[in-house]
Amino acid sequence: MEPAHYSDCHPCQVELEQVLGLGVAPSRIIFANPYKAISHLQYAARHGVQLLTFDSEEELTKVAQHHPKARLVLRLRTKDKESIFPLSDKFGASLEVCEHLLKSARDLGLTVVGNSFHVGSDCKNPQNFTQAIADCRRIFEMGRGLGHDMNLLDIGGGFPGVEGSEPEVSQPGLQDRDFPEGTGVEVIAEPGCFYVASACTAAVNIIAKKAVLEPGGCARPGQGHRKLLYYLNEGHYGIFRIFLRDPVPRKPIVVKKLCSEEPIFPCILYGPTCDAGDKLFMEEVQLPELDVGDWLIFPSMGAYTSVMSSTFNGFLPAAICYTMGPELRCLPGRALTTKSCGLSSGVPWCSINTLLPTLAPAEL
Repeated sequence: MEPAHYSDCHPCQVELEQVLGLGVAPSRIIFANPYKAISHLQYAARHGVQLLTFDSEEELTKVAQHHPKARLVLRLRTKDKESIFPLSDKFGASLEVCEHLLKSARDLGLTVVGNSFHVGSDCKNPQNFTQAIADCRRIFEMGRGLGHDMNLLDIGGGFPGVEGSEPEVSQPGLQDRDFPEGTGVEVIAEPGCFYVASACTAAVNIIAKKAVLEPGGCARPGQGHRKLLYYLNEGHYGIFRIFLRDPVPRKPIVVKKLCSEEPIFPCILYGPTCDAGDKLFMEEVQLPELDVGDWLIFPSMGAYTSVMSSTFNGFLPAAICYTMGPELRCLPGRALTTKSCGLSSGVPWCSINTLLPTLAPAEL
């Protein structure tokens, strides 16, 4: 089993253009979306991008017409229900139909060079990798038996990027049992979330608050019978869209000096839009009583955040700031100090966030 380095362009022609524009050789690019527009196939063919994934007979017919020199990778459907973003309902061929697809590719004069799978983003069960790799070994045998030169294995993504959430994957089983050394198989992966999740930290501001009575509760300040509603300057329609998929709410860091015995309250964190469903979590989180102007910090916000945000209700996308020490520097170069941003609690910014960059909502 040999490690290899490829650039994965999954969705569309735009990513192909970006990667080619960076000088990446077409031979090092895999167009990993199993369903491609005809114009995107033609673009890949014109620019020498030959590695393409597929998972259906219909896609094979399209490739034969518009990119007959492609080197194809058959995508396998996997178990992924325990992942934050399961993908197998939309992508992948079941093991039972793979031999038929390999025969169809051969009959169309197409070349299949490998196999791929994806266990879903942020996979929680490492056994899903183990089973998928074993299934790929069977597909390799099918393909080679049909005359395909199978030499590439793409194990996809699914590697968590949040510290402490990594599954323990046993590598010896992968190497020794299914793809032992010396078989000439190149192995590639798509560890995007693993690389970028910890690259960004989100800083959000409390723009409003409301205390509501729980049934049988007491409204007196300092008592633990109230529910607190915090309204933030960023929410579900911004960088926190992914949070509603998290089974366990991520508890934010409070940027404020608190007493050691500060009372804790059930809280709901709402976003700024007019949608009542605009909240960070489906469940309540436990937080102390905070004030308008206080800040909450969410680490590991580099994956599936800013790329999924919108301008719903006219709220601007989060600004991307680079921080080192007590200074925030907003792109394209506007310098902000912790004081001017409202981080005047006495907690040094560098002690909260040493990651680059920081996503700070544009409207405070």
